[in-house]
Amino acid sequence: MKTIKFLALSSAAAVIAVGSAQAADLPLKAKAVEYVKVCSIYGAGFYYIPGTDTCIKLGGYTRADATLYGSGAYNAPAWNGNAGQKNRLANNFIFRSRQDLNIDTRTATEYGVVRTYFDATFNWTSGDGVAGGTLGVYYAFVQFAGFTFGKAVSQFDTPWTGYPGNNTSFLIGGYDDVTGINQISYTAQFGNGVSAAISLEDPSSYLQSGLYNTSNPGLTAAQINAAYPAGVFGTNSYAGVAVPDIVGQVRVDQAWGLFQVSAAAHQLRASYYTPSLETSGHPSDTWGYAVQAALSIKNLPTGPGDSFNITATYSNGATRYVIGGVGPNSFAIYGNSGLAGVYQSIAFASAPDGVFGGLNNVVGTNIEKTTAWGVRGAFNHNWNPYWSSSLFGSYSAVDFNSNATALISTAYGTPYNPNFRIAQIGTVTRWTPVKNLTLSGEVMYTYLDQANSGLVVLTAPGATKPAGATYEYKDQGVWSGNLRVQRTF
Repeated sequence: MKTIKFLALSSAAAVIAVGSAQAADLPLKAKAVEYVKVCSIYGAGFYYIPGTDTCIKLGGYTRADATLYGSGAYNAPAWNGNAGQKNRLANNFIFRSRQDLNIDTRTATEYGVVRTYFDATFNWTSGDGVAGGTLGVYYAFVQFAGFTFGKAVSQFDTPWTGYPGNNTSFLIGGYDDVTGINQISYTAQFGNGVSAAISLEDPSSYLQSGLYNTSNPGLTAAQINAAYPAGVFGTNSYAGVAVPDIVGQVRVDQAWGLFQVSAAAHQLRASYYTPSLETSGHPSDTWGYAVQAALSIKNLPTGPGDSFNITATYSNGATRYVIGGVGPNSFAIYGNSGLAGVYQSIAFASAPDGVFGGLNNVVGTNIEKTTAWGVRGAFNHNWNPYWSSSLFGSYSAVDFNSNATALISTAYGTPYNPNFRIAQIGTVTRWTPVKNLTLSGEVMYTYLDQANSGLVVLTAPGATKPAGATYEYKDQGVWSGNLRVQRTF
């Protein structure tokens, strides 16, 4: 009996020991996995950042682009530089490859939604080197309780910025800050699609077109002569920014489209009459301004999704609000001449905010402001779900008053009329074989109408043009084209 009891107790002890050993080998219970959850509050593509109440959306696009017979990427017309001279140094095609990445975050709070947005581009353009390239920061801003702080689209601009229907970044005739501008702004929503905004915006990168001292202090005679065929009427003498541009906007958004009125005040502040000598004095500061009206009409009778976008802009002493965006503020285009003894024809122009003259405050003048106006628009038509086309165009005018014209003529040494007009017209057709993949082709004609006639001898025309040759003042037109493939995600 004792033997049986001993065996039973021994067996039980062994089972307990083995069970304890097996339990020690078992892993601890894992924490529950935090799955990424869809955030449907702000539209498609948003997800909750795990462990937070913040929603995030990642997006962007990849683009391959080629410009034909232009002066730069994105269908820049051949309106200056080697392309404008039509010499053998100009590229007949310019490639650009781009990757865009953007991050959008939103958090609901008791004070409203807190939003941050960041958009950056990585670019490689013809001439950047084997593995070179550039980085661009388009947008980086915080929005909260109606305020916007950081780099965002200007409150002066329209939702389509410089693209009423075009691919080109160089359809001038209106404001364009598609790459954003630093600002502090406040937008009030009044309901029924009515809103108003006021903003302080940094003019240093986008909005200072040029403030030319026609006396050309510090330049040699050859440099002065060379400046005019490049479309530059003196030494750019803008001072540092003392006051940001003050911008206001009123807008109505409805199912039928949009109507918007914008206005801006822009300070003109020159450095010194002689740039390297502060005792030479400077012209008095003055203010320029710009106004814009914009209209967009949607769902036209011509087809589902068709639209018509148009802006009309006027400025005095704030030329960049009309000759805007990444476009140049000086133009120089050469062409043929049928006159005997004349080497070629030429049209050159400049679009500064203002001009002044003098080497010191005794003989120096005030700033003479430049007037500009422009109309820009496009009709956008969908042929079917896969094919669409846009017809776009613009007309821009820049005028100098009599005092400014006299200053430029005196510096040039002969009567010269700096007023000019630029007309542009183009079309683009897009094919979208699958969602978010678009192939497009664009063509544009640009015509520079300058106000001079007769002949001129250029002693230092620059680049490859012969010095001392006779040229004919003549209006010029150029064609440019663009091919693009873009995948958006």
